[in-house]
Amino acid sequence: MTEKKREGFAPPALGGSSLLVVFAVLALTVFALLSLSTVRADARLGDAAAQAVSGYYAADCKAQEILARLRNGEIPVEVTAHTEDSWHLMTRYVYAVPISDTQELQVEVLVDTADGSYSVERWQAAATGRWEADTSLELWDGEIMF
Repeated sequence: MTEKKREGFAPPALGGSSLLVVFAVLALTVFALLSLSTVRADARLGDAAAQAVSGYYAADCKAQEILARLRNGEIPVEVTAHTEDSWHLMTRYVYAVPISDTQELQVEVLVDTADGSYSVERWQAAATGRWEADTSLELWDGEIMF
């Protein structure tokens, strides 16, 4: 009788549940890798944003220092002066302070030399590099070619 039981003994069927467990592990691994790459991309973006903000405020601080020197009657070497009228009462001062490798803070200040009043005409972050269009992408023009 014991031999009959051994002949009829079959291991339990694990194929379906094993396949399901393997699929679940693979899916969780893929989701973990996607989450990791998203976190890394967000960290790079955050670092770039923090660097851009700190660069702008450092340039803004330097531009404010130059403006203070102009208001005190001193003309720093990085400033260009343009006389606005024939009586030399209004002078336009132009200067730029670098923010990063690709941007600068451009400033124009109009100063009345008679009473010392001033107005800021321009205080703007601008790109310094030359922009070139990328025309290498070939687009479908609607014609079907065989």
